[in-house]
Amino acid sequence: MLSRLLKEHQAKQNERKDLQERRRREAITAATCLTEALVDHLNVGVAQAYVNQRKLDHEVKTLQVQAGQFSKQTAQWISMVEGFNQALKEIGDVENWARSIEMDMRTIATALEYVHKGQLHSASS
Repeated sequence: MLSRLLKEHQAKQNERKDLQERRRREAITAATCLTEALVDHLNVGVAQAYVNQRKLDHEVKTLQVQAGQFSKQTAQWISMVEGFNQALKEIGDVENWARSIEMDMRTIATALEYVHKGQLHSASS
């Protein structure tokens, strides 16, 4: 009887050990699956962040090139406007010079007229 109880006890202990071992393996498998799922989820996020970073880097480079081109174009526009302003000033200077010459010519014409009239009066006298 004692030996039978001992055998039953040992058999139950072995069953418990087997059950515990099976549950341990299932827990390890479940933990492994969970870990892999978490890592995969994180990898997707990291991959997306990497793709976004590459896009941003490309956009930054493009923006830098465009900003440089815009700066050069703006400098050209400023140069053209300055040249235009200088041309307008020169036109104004030429206009003033032409008025001055015109006034001088009128003065000379009036003086010549006066001299000519004076000669006509002295010839008739």
